[in-house]
Amino acid sequence: RGPSAVLGLRRDRVSIVVNRDLAGAFGDARDQGARPTCLAFASSDCHAAMLGPWDPLSCEWIYHRAQARSGRSPADGATLESMLEALRHDGQPIEAEWPYQPTVVEPWTPPAGSPAVFRAAGEATAADVDAVVAMLDSGRPAVMLMTLSRSFYLPDPDGVVRAAAGELPDPAVRHAVVATAHGVVDGREAVRVRNSWGTGWGADGSAWLDRDFLAARLFAAFGLLGVEDVFAD
Repeated sequence: RGPSAVLGLRRDRVSIVVNRDLAGAFGDARDQGARPTCLAFASSDCHAAMLGPWDPLSCEWIYHRAQARSGRSPADGATLESMLEALRHDGQPIEAEWPYQPTVVEPWTPPAGSPAVFRAAGEATAADVDAVVAMLDSGRPAVMLMTLSRSFYLPDPDGVVRAAAGELPDPAVRHAVVATAHGVVDGREAVRVRNSWGTGWGADGSAWLDRDFLAARLFAAFGLLGVEDVFAD
């Protein structure tokens, strides 16, 4: 996709300048509910956006495959390594083949049959804001793993997360999101993230995080190097 035009937006006293925006490749924000599936949602949505045009891929499927590879239960979050392996070797079908459930349905096994799946090669990148911005500038969204703090739960009406003075992240609270744009918010470099908490979070499910906020919380990131055609297993 070609570079987007620089847009200047003024909302009351909030100034937002968007330098690179890939959000048009995504559909509506989805909702993971209470399950620890944020990495599956972020990875699936990044994968679907790279494939284009937007057609959600099965989060349930890729989460199941990642957990099987790592020996973890459906009550645990997925690991970055197992998710990358599952994307590359197992792939995932479209969402309709195994729709996401708000709770685990026992037995937790894929539906019968062998649907066509999409595979993707991914690679971890440096866990810093510059690497994420470079990935966005190359036309690829980035999956980011970060720790959270109170302000992340409460973006303002303009879709901007504003940390209180002295606010520190909780290293025990980890989450995965997709970086879809970068720009400048009120004079500060910022990255817009797509969350998996539905459209009620932030501005239709996305919010801006400024460089300092993100740099203090980002601990891992990856992007997809490419996606493969449909394979029938």
